[in-house]
Amino acid sequence: MKADISRASLPVFEALASEVRLNIIRLLAERGPMHNKEIAAALGLSGAIMTMHVGKLEKAGLIRSQMERKGGSTYKYCTLVVEHLSVEFPHTSQPEKRSVYEHAIPVGHYTDIEAWPTCGLAALDKMIGQYDDPRYFFEPERTQAHLIWFSRGYVEYKLPNYLLHGQQAEEIEVSFEIGSEAPGYNDQWPSDIAFTLNHTLLGQWTSPGDYGDTRGRLTPDWWTSDKNQYGLLKSLRITGEGTFIDGQQISSVTIRDIELDRNQWTFRFEVPQSAAHVGGLTLYGRGFGNYDQDIVFRMYYKEGKQQQL
Repeated sequence: MKADISRASLPVFEALASEVRLNIIRLLAERGPMHNKEIAAALGLSGAIMTMHVGKLEKAGLIRSQMERKGGSTYKYCTLVVEHLSVEFPHTSQPEKRSVYEHAIPVGHYTDIEAWPTCGLAALDKMIGQYDDPRYFFEPERTQAHLIWFSRGYVEYKLPNYLLHGQQAEEIEVSFEIGSEAPGYNDQWPSDIAFTLNHTLLGQWTSPGDYGDTRGRLTPDWWTSDKNQYGLLKSLRITGEGTFIDGQQISSVTIRDIELDRNQWTFRFEVPQSAAHVGGLTLYGRGFGNYDQDIVFRMYYKEGKQQQL
């Protein structure tokens, strides 16, 4: 999760400016989803006070809550949905401008895919093909897809390498909205998703679930409410120190470990059958989910003598 020094980020800072709410976050991180009465009992608070604190955390987007039946009663369960928070401060002086090549690739512009049901792909105004039929992933209309999902397999994207002679890659960043793929939806549906660049495994991240408790901010009206609605915006960075997801290191693979001296690069999202949590994946593009973007690749570079990376 990203925040900045602006009015839009005030709910985040207000939510964190309380020892009680920090304790709620710690409890949810340690124990997983809990209902309000459980949290109130653990912290020695009244139900009314707990409702107020949970409301502030929800408004900030730090937790998600939903009503569930258990033992003949209905409870409001809370789930922590943020793994990392970064705050961007304004610069007091003009920062050094970084040279970058950037590409935004629609989720339907994949070059290879292997998908197992449950699976499918959707354009902004309709389904492409039929549900749970992998043949339609090779339908010519697939380039119009802004949403794809499958229970296991992989999807690959190719992008051009515009590095010129003497330019050296310093960092690669890939930004995307992603979630698991459960039948219907299930926010407690972990999935181990691996990332590969030019046949080098960068690492693995576990998606917590497939979210559908509320409609995605951008999800089209025709998309029914009993399906996945939105994902999490993640930022994968490959640097000289390792590979990171939202600032948390997932492997020791550095930019020097990747073969970059080629005209095209290949990036793969994969849920292998051998994973501990085979929970599928969903990729959200522009017009679906909560973030109006495609898969964004940024390659930061510097000028200098060409060296072997």
